[in-house]
Amino acid sequence: MFEYEFMRNALCAVILVTPLFGILSTMVVSNRMAFFSDSLGHGAFTGIAIGALLGVGSEIFGLIIFSVIFALLITYIKNKAHSGADTVIGVFSSTAIALGLMLMSAGGQFNKFSRFLIGDLLSISQEDLIWLGAVFVLVFISWIFLFNKLLISSVNKTLARSRGIATQKVESAFAVILAVVVALSIQWVGILIINALLVLPAAAARNVTNSVKSYHALSVATALISGLTGLFLAYELNSAAGSTIVVCAAVIYFVTLILKPRFVK
Repeated sequence: MFEYEFMRNALCAVILVTPLFGILSTMVVSNRMAFFSDSLGHGAFTGIAIGALLGVGSEIFGLIIFSVIFALLITYIKNKAHSGADTVIGVFSSTAIALGLMLMSAGGQFNKFSRFLIGDLLSISQEDLIWLGAVFVLVFISWIFLFNKLLISSVNKTLARSRGIATQKVESAFAVILAVVVALSIQWVGILIINALLVLPAAAARNVTNSVKSYHALSVATALISGLTGLFLAYELNSAAGSTIVVCAAVIYFVTLILKPRFVK
């Protein structure tokens, strides 16, 4: 299968992007941000449409800009509003997806953007791999500075503030990182299932680990194994790579769920 350039590119993409999902997944699950990460995928509809309408070079560029603004806006308002966080996120998520669908369907152009719903990992180019490599390095560097602050904030925000941690700024920084990774990956993974890759790796790891180190290591391993297995199966079954990867991650999750009683007493 690796005689084909598109398969070699897809393999490199999986090796680069799945560890990112594994790392980010740990904080998404620990901070109960599954609904928030799902809203980023929904908001992507609007970002893609706005990018296309404004002619800002490509839909992806518009998507990244909009996703960052969208993530920061949700983070700010949910910290300031009296309504529950789930209510605020729900309002933004439903509004964004409705607006995106309206803009995309105007003039019968929806088919032009339908590829973003399912994604196509096999369409990745070498230029895309360069962007992924740059994002991988940036996320890794950012994680070095943010990890401890995010970890303390996920345990107890009051404790974090007492230690001089600006929890809202830290949360905003994490939201931006999450938005960029989601926006860049969405064309290959697909809007409909991208949230699964931000939840399943850490959810599986949490079932069978009792320490922070093993939790993060197993989350990254789960994401990477799911990515590689899903890519090979997608080639053999001639199925969508993104959805096949998610199914593999789901299988690992259910296996760890069955094994959970042996590890957590």
